[in-house]
Amino acid sequence: MGVIVDPRVIDAGLFSVTVLVAPVAVAAGYPSPAQDYFDGRIDLNAHLVKDVTSTFIVRVTGQSMEQAGISDGDELVVNRALEPKDGSVVVAILDGELTIKRLRITPSGVILQADNPRFPDIEVPALAELSVWGVVERCLHYV
Repeated sequence: MGVIVDPRVIDAGLFSVTVLVAPVAVAAGYPSPAQDYFDGRIDLNAHLVKDVTSTFIVRVTGQSMEQAGISDGDELVVNRALEPKDGSVVVAILDGELTIKRLRITPSGVILQADNPRFPDIEVPALAELSVWGVVERCLHYV
């Protein structure tokens, strides 16, 4: 099961992080002609964080969300102000335990879906205590 380790607040107000931006998209299939220059900078704070007061970084352990592109050791940008909806990847608290799953709202109830066939989905019992802690916006994945 994927669990959260060490939620941290992002403090984007102290400094601005900018990196160079390539002027064209880079092909992942057939190569395209290379460009020898970059087209300005992008502010990573503005690009990654929509609401600094409700955004956290959480580190993932486990493989239950691998087919969603979330791997063991990745860090997720989680926004606690977003409204979770069917299909959202969420950080949930089920009976006091934190987990990262895809939220499924069905006519028969709520399911916390693993995005790895080796892990079972969790059908949330009617009397269980479920809280969605936040909605995952980005995955910071090491390659």
